[in-house]
Amino acid sequence: MHQSDTRDRFYSEFKQLRENDPVSRDGETGPWRVARYDDVRDVLRDDGTFSSKVSLRAQSPEESPSMLFSDPPVHNRLRKLVSRAFSPQRIGGQRERIAERCQQLVGQMVQKDQPDLVHELASPLPVTVIADMLGVVDGNMREFKRWSDIIFGNIGEILLGEPDEAVMKASDEMNAYFLARIDRLRDQPEQHLLSQLVHIETDEGHLTDAELLMFCRLLLIAGNETTTGLISACVRIFHELPWTFSRLKSDPSCIESFVEETLRFYAPFQMTIRRTTRDVEIAGTKISKGEIVLPLIASANRDESIFTDADQFIVEREPNPHLAFGFGIHNCLGAPLARLEAQIAVASLIERLDGISLVEHDPEVLSRFGGPERLAVNIQRAA
Repeated sequence: MHQSDTRDRFYSEFKQLRENDPVSRDGETGPWRVARYDDVRDVLRDDGTFSSKVSLRAQSPEESPSMLFSDPPVHNRLRKLVSRAFSPQRIGGQRERIAERCQQLVGQMVQKDQPDLVHELASPLPVTVIADMLGVVDGNMREFKRWSDIIFGNIGEILLGEPDEAVMKASDEMNAYFLARIDRLRDQPEQHLLSQLVHIETDEGHLTDAELLMFCRLLLIAGNETTTGLISACVRIFHELPWTFSRLKSDPSCIESFVEETLRFYAPFQMTIRRTTRDVEIAGTKISKGEIVLPLIASANRDESIFTDADQFIVEREPNPHLAFGFGIHNCLGAPLARLEAQIAVASLIERLDGISLVEHDPEVLSRFGGPERLAVNIQRAA
């Protein structure tokens, strides 16, 4: 049990909010921030009062709503569709491929001096897995990742209806690519998940192009960025608390609980977003209908009333009811896959290395939504 040496301003601010202002407004007209665990969980659970339909962007008739930003009953149909990608059988079937790809990536990474962890491992690993599901060939993976980074990195502007030209161009390119793939798959089926979905019959007939496109975009962006951020966070812990690497090296059975504690300690996404559907009161604070509410997941995960020694990293913390993957009907469907990828990545690192640390430790960069874009590391190769 040790405390991280970081003085990340986000977490000190979250602590102040929990103690002094648990439901607060960011300025006079900004969104409401919810900081305590029980309140965050209640907001995430009550989808009737706290809607996920937060986008201000007008939706074209050809578009299918995103599962991330929709409410029942639309959300239920979309989630049922996407859940096919994350069945226990399908995720279990990915284990061998993930381990093989990890060994390859880490093997290449250890040959370099001060490799970029994101470029060498944390980014290409989830991209490979998602590409396999969608039948994307290797030559398109670089574009695949570029689209994801541009769109996800500007998600706020997209929701507000103000995406810039670069975002619109990336979105149009990605849509065109997948629509062409879907069209070909109707005539020439292949052995992967996207092809199966193109041909599957639902109660309402075949899935529309818009629904299939929504699935591709969600799988690419959400499945990619979450895992990249999680693997980067694991290495951040190794840097800040070197004893954790030694601990896992001597006892790899702790890897699973280490990943869970990393999710609590440095959640890939610090917050999510909701809009109130009626006047409501949270912890004695009244919020009007139509207001934006930000449940601070990273703050909830450090709530001292829930987690003993909340600012300390405890490898074998039990229980560990963190909210890193959300709660309620919008809990992350890809959580089991992200966990599996991170566990295998950590296992590969401790097998091939005797130590790993960051070249530069910048909490502002490390706390970027979805994880850092680059992360140079010093490595100590195993003898």
